[in-house]
Amino acid sequence: MAERINTGTLMKRLIKTKHLEAFLKNNEKYMEVPSFTDLLARRCSEKGLVPEQVILRSSLDRTYGHQLFNGTRRPSRDKVLQLALGLEAGVEGAGELLRAAGRSQLYPRFRRDAVLLYCLKEKLTVLETQEILDQYGLSLLGEG
Repeated sequence: MAERINTGTLMKRLIKTKHLEAFLKNNEKYMEVPSFTDLLARRCSEKGLVPEQVILRSSLDRTYGHQLFNGTRRPSRDKVLQLALGLEAGVEGAGELLRAAGRSQLYPRFRRDAVLLYCLKEKLTVLETQEILDQYGLSLLGEG
């Protein structure tokens, strides 16, 4: 796996470049986004978890959860966030999962996203997250 650099660094390199072809060649390894299923499998392995455990912790239907893990279903943004919570992936991990799934990032200017970012930062469970969303009158995960 390639060393990691943040998006800001990559953007600075792009802005400074005079030769697009050279930039693309020299930074290609940083522009790769793993498939959602590969990233899920990697995160499970890193945490010492099996898909069944993550599905349960994510409050997903068992069959649907396995379809997400084997790539036969494409997750909604909320389902990706449930998996991120189930994996205790944190803010950065959730962002990686969202990118890999082709879903929009969380944006702290949106009230619901700010709550979700907080819950991910605190590594709350899906149930705890649902309770906080409900407390603030925001749509629950799976309803949005």
